Amino acid sequence: MSDSSPLPPVRLHPEAELARDALSTPLLSRAARLARWAGPDTRVDAGGGLVDEQLPAAAEALSLSGDDAAALASEAWRIAVDTGLVEILDEEAGTVATGQELARLTGGSPHDVLAVWLTALETVAADASVPDLDDLADAMDAGGEVDFSSLDWDPEAEAAFLDGVLGNLYLLTVSENGPGDAAVPLPALAASVIVPSDMGEPTNDMLEQVSDAMMRLDDQFRVLEPIGLVEYQPVDEALMTDPDGTAAAEEASGPVDDTDVTRYGMVRLTPLGIYGLRARLLEGGFEAPAVGDLADKGADVLLDGTSAYPPAAAQAETEQWLTRREPLVAATELLAAARGSDPGAPLRRLRCQQALSLVGPQAEPALREVLDDAELGGLARVWLSEHDAADVPPPSERMVFWLTIDTVAAQLQAEGNSEELQALVEGLARQHSRFFAAAWRVDHPATADVLEAMGRLHPDKRIAKEARKAAFKARSQRVT
Repeated sequence: MSDSSPLPPVRLHPEAELARDALSTPLLSRAARLARWAGPDTRVDAGGGLVDEQLPAAAEALSLSGDDAAALASEAWRIAVDTGLVEILDEEAGTVATGQELARLTGGSPHDVLAVWLTALETVAADASVPDLDDLADAMDAGGEVDFSSLDWDPEAEAAFLDGVLGNLYLLTVSENGPGDAAVPLPALAASVIVPSDMGEPTNDMLEQVSDAMMRLDDQFRVLEPIGLVEYQPVDEALMTDPDGTAAAEEASGPVDDTDVTRYGMVRLTPLGIYGLRARLLEGGFEAPAVGDLADKGADVLLDGTSAYPPAAAQAETEQWLTRREPLVAATELLAAARGSDPGAPLRRLRCQQALSLVGPQAEPALREVLDDAELGGLARVWLSEHDAADVPPPSERMVFWLTIDTVAAQLQAEGNSEELQALVEGLARQHSRFFAAAWRVDHPATADVLEAMGRLHPDKRIAKEARKAAFKARSQRVT
């Protein structure tokens, strides 16, 4: 995932809802309970962890039992310390007290709660990149230092790998044509960071790397689930214990469907996870917009800001912007912001037209004001006609052609050489037999580029040649 262009805008859940989700996550809720449980007799070791003698009582306070109770209590305690829910008073004596962040977590605003949760998330994300503790113990030298070379583990590379996977999962989730709320198969997610996008058939070596990455991710998502970042269905244990997974799985539960992709792990970002990953992306310097970011900005910022948005996100952003303004005021601001002869102006006018389609009849006076405007008169007539307004003057031929060039220029900027644009180009050439003979004369900054694109897009060689000749004439006209 590159940080060179903005990510698609995400629709975040309300902070109050996200804060409730954060408070109910297993890890943070346990950490808060331990912070309230801690007292003058609680003792920690030199690293701030609970001493072994305290772990049974901590597990009991959390109503935990079983072989992993002590480990879960220890993990929750470390989150409490790292987030400031617990404060180490005296490292030498190993005494603790309730931290200031506990009051913020339990009595603060939703934003305060989420800030504490984000701190916990960073601790857990760092943990997810660390090898198994048994492996770490085996790799320690006589001085207690970890020999990373013996583990074949690079801390920075492992953290970068996980960040890349989470970034791709975020991108898949928020993309307009992505899975949305649906879970993503672990093999597809692993392949997204291993297999180049332009590779046809992956090599055996590449497939082996994907398989190894899946096993690493299986461990990592198990660590990330208790903090509420993801919902995770782990890899079927039979796949790990048997070369092809079939024999063990059949013995445990009968015949297995080899085409069942869910056996290989499924992961889904939660609404809280989307919030958390967006915060991490912003911290990392990525442009990760959210729907509603532009609601309090001017119309110029709205039209420019939504120019790169997918249609549904652009409409959602515009709807939020409109709810804060009176219809007539909004229409006047939008029309003023849509003017211009710069390269981005056609797309601004298209976004303006789309925004005005959401405004009611109260906007009519603003549209009538620009009927004689060379840049806005065409779209004003379209709006008035669509709203069944009376006495709408017919457009001149010059205005029709200017609006056509402007519309195609906007579509080119928004979609590139899409199938929809090709259909539009074919329709224009079919409806106006003399289109190119007149279009090259249109006084629009994008005329030559539009005609050239029409020549590239039209499947009929004769018509495509006409478009290219018209583009040449348009360029020559601008030079002279």
